[in-house]
Amino acid sequence: MATFNDLSLSRRQLLGYSAAAAAGVLVANAAPQSAGAAVGSVLPAGAGTAFGISDFAAPGTSVAPKFRWWWPNGQVEVDEIVREVDQVADAGFGGLEIADVHHSVASGDLDVDGFPWGGERWCEAVEAALAQAKRRDIRLDITLGPSWPAAVPTITPQHEAALTELVHGVVELAPGQSHRGAVPAPAIGAEHGVTETLLLSVQAFEIVTKPTKGNIVLKRASGVDLTDAVVDGAVDWTAPAGSASWVLFAFWRRGSGQLAEGGAHTNPTSYVVDHFSSAGAQAVIDFWESEIISARMSKLLAEAGGAFFEDSLEIETEATIWTRRLPEEFSARHGYELIPFLPVVVELKEKYLYDFDDIVTTRVRDDFNQVLSDLYSEHHLVPFRDWAHSHGLEYRVQAYGLEQDSIDQAGIVDIPETESLGAKNVDDYRVLASGRDIAGHTILSCESAAYFGKSYSATITEVLTTHGEMFAGGVNQSVLHGFPYASAPGAGWPGFAAFSPYYNDSVGYSEAWGPRMPVWAHMPDVAAYLARTQWVLRAGRPRYDLVFLRQKGWAQTGIGAPWATASGIPVGWTHGFLTGSSLEREGAVLAGGRLAPEGGAYKAVIVDIDRFRGNEATLTVATAERLLGFADAGLPIVLFGDWSKPAAVGFRSAEQNARVAEVVAALRNSPSVALAPANADIPIALASLGVAPDVDHETSNLKHIRRVDGGVDYYYLVNAKHNPAKDKLVPIDHDVVLTAEHADSVPYELDAWSGEVRPLVAYRRDGARVTVRVRLQPAQSTVIVLAPRDWAGRQAPSEQVVETDAVSVRAAKKGVELVTDAPGRFSVRFADGRTATATVKALPAPIELTSWTLSVEDWQPGSSPTETAKPVVEVPLSGLAPWSAIPGLADTSGIGRYTTRVKLGSEWKTSGAGIRLELGRVVDTFRVRVNGKLVEDRDLTESTVDISEFAHPGNNTIEVEVASTLINRLRVVNPKVYGVVKRADYGLLGPVVIRPYGVAEVR
Repeated sequence: MATFNDLSLSRRQLLGYSAAAAAGVLVANAAPQSAGAAVGSVLPAGAGTAFGISDFAAPGTSVAPKFRWWWPNGQVEVDEIVREVDQVADAGFGGLEIADVHHSVASGDLDVDGFPWGGERWCEAVEAALAQAKRRDIRLDITLGPSWPAAVPTITPQHEAALTELVHGVVELAPGQSHRGAVPAPAIGAEHGVTETLLLSVQAFEIVTKPTKGNIVLKRASGVDLTDAVVDGAVDWTAPAGSASWVLFAFWRRGSGQLAEGGAHTNPTSYVVDHFSSAGAQAVIDFWESEIISARMSKLLAEAGGAFFEDSLEIETEATIWTRRLPEEFSARHGYELIPFLPVVVELKEKYLYDFDDIVTTRVRDDFNQVLSDLYSEHHLVPFRDWAHSHGLEYRVQAYGLEQDSIDQAGIVDIPETESLGAKNVDDYRVLASGRDIAGHTILSCESAAYFGKSYSATITEVLTTHGEMFAGGVNQSVLHGFPYASAPGAGWPGFAAFSPYYNDSVGYSEAWGPRMPVWAHMPDVAAYLARTQWVLRAGRPRYDLVFLRQKGWAQTGIGAPWATASGIPVGWTHGFLTGSSLEREGAVLAGGRLAPEGGAYKAVIVDIDRFRGNEATLTVATAERLLGFADAGLPIVLFGDWSKPAAVGFRSAEQNARVAEVVAALRNSPSVALAPANADIPIALASLGVAPDVDHETSNLKHIRRVDGGVDYYYLVNAKHNPAKDKLVPIDHDVVLTAEHADSVPYELDAWSGEVRPLVAYRRDGARVTVRVRLQPAQSTVIVLAPRDWAGRQAPSEQVVETDAVSVRAAKKGVELVTDAPGRFSVRFADGRTATATVKALPAPIELTSWTLSVEDWQPGSSPTETAKPVVEVPLSGLAPWSAIPGLADTSGIGRYTTRVKLGSEWKTSGAGIRLELGRVVDTFRVRVNGKLVEDRDLTESTVDISEFAHPGNNTIEVEVASTLINRLRVVNPKVYGVVKRADYGLLGPVVIRPYGVAEVR
């Protein structure tokens, strides 16, 4: 007899739910008639009405995934706009984000005089889109400006609302050498449209060292302010005699002249606004209120609008980012003047050039960047958030791109957003998720599935793998990248794609989703899966084990957590990230032994050294004192790294540094605090403090998120990793220990592909710890819920199996039944000590299906760039092979339908066998029909389906429909761009086998 470790809870219960066992699957009748129809559909009468059942099966458009919707400015047709809203809604998606993005269109091809962003046609199209979205019950988000960053055509670089930069000029002087004449000119020329430059300061410093590599070191005490000596733009100054050379600086402020990305969008040109002043935000608001938001649009925004959106903060300058009131704001916030420190904060092409000799220069730079971060929060994020609310909208933002406190800013906006393209590991998602959580918000959005060089070739498997890691990182709203408007000037077949061709005719970013793609036929299934998963990931509040306290809240850095990222996650630990500002949040309280019970519910804090710059052990005085208060209240705290010489964050006084050292010394002596000098010491320190993870399993690529709602635990589990192409994912098959909120909770499995909720009978309990067996293929996910026995609308089975020699056990009409791969007599042992047996009769032999008729819709350019011809090619196959290896199909993209007939003997019925259809390898997506009926219950990450209800003794017709990407056809249609891409292997590759499985009720 096998031990409990041999029990197998497969992703789909081994796909063994036969018709006879349907009664054991709660709300099986709630599964929609088609996966696409599930989103927003209504359960039939008599379906379960308890919490979670109907909402999970048909969660509605509010949790469905969205698309970025790329427009070529206002050069669109209103009828087509309405049609595209319908296309997205029909596919089961919940929204669109309007953005003017058109990198693929050649400069000058767009009519920015007649059809600009924000112009009459653009506004008409937006109103039509909103009106249709209201009819279809989906939501439209709108980007605040044309492309990104936010820009308007009502300012020039000289305007007070325009973005500015600090640029420096420098002259090096030998000892005793004089400079007589114009102050040093800016080292970088101004951008187009910049006509004014203001001299801020002229200074001179002695050079201490000038290495061949690295920064020049200046003697800070030698600084001479020559600003008042400047006359008519000239200065007369002689370097002191001696042995040292000097540098003479001039610092200039001017407009940056930055344009919205991927122009042109308007005429006059739209310049990027100052993101660090209220004038910049007001210029955008004024333009919208005066030029865009009519009375009708205002009404439609309130009815069908979702959010105003801003992309990542990509402030681009080869000089130094600046804002007009920066010197005054700096001194007010940090207590010392900025101007004398300009040499060590200026940058040239994103590199610092100078250091001071007697201080840790990076601390001044940290202060500088913190001021910019604070100004961005106060004068950009807050005004836009409040203005969005005035129109009944939310504010969704990618608040990262600079050295800024993105964790804090994720809590300021309504919906923070991250992106999968820039994420370097799962922690890049968790950073923003933590900021969302501590602020008490619910949604973390993600610009998802953008892959460089993958236009028209990204597979659904890749997309689902990306989503798996996103979801494990805390994301619960996917905005797919993206859905392009049908056409644009110069676009060839299959239509306009915002990022492809990219600059220099290269293959661009991600997919151009929509009806132009063969896999679009199967996207409703993907949409329904994502919607159900996102519903789960918005339930209740998240709960983690650990939080890493950082000095900086930077995002998209790839800098993970010490020990936890590489070693903790693979065995079940979860963690988040906070900064000192996070501890000032209202929710950062200690209750029930956890920090921020409604905002992460962390068991312990690990205080990290500054892993971003200098590896210094620094804290603010306020943060150090807050931590000491938590330690005194009993919160476990681990000091990671060397905390023997702590200091204050930033360039601070001796008194502040001494206070931090004093408080850290008290922390080190607290019984609630343990030290972990190195990575390997962290789990030892946690154990010494009595901290253990809520989830435990053997080392694997399993990742999870736990959310708790009303005493019910939702565990999202996925087999995913950041770069599976480089380091292949392998199937997972092992026990997982889950912690329940209540010790009497029982496990259920939620199937996000079908909407079914299944009670589990094979599990083990140790108080509040419940152990289940989890099997997941690469990119595959499941949801395990721990809830009361009556949670799913009816009483869950009372049986609990802890041991069996069968492959698996499951709930049946009465009691439990065994599922096996072979005949014989099998037994189970229940938790109460009882044993029972069941006999599985002889099973038929498996049948491999090798002969097929393949009928392929060969998608090709039609009579216009947006039309597709689909001639059908039929090929008899005596064996399966990729289309690329079949004569006449090598360059084919489209939809292929494989048909075969198989005769099953009477033993397939008399044996009581269930029937699985194993498809083997399939590229890209698939659907299965047996005897003309669609097999709806399938998972696109697992190519095995249960056909027990569809197949019968005698002749059976099996059809497998496979949809591809477009890359094989585009390689020959547009070889200049796509010819460099390797030909893809599409199709049903097999081997395809009909295989029986045994089912027997335990008596």
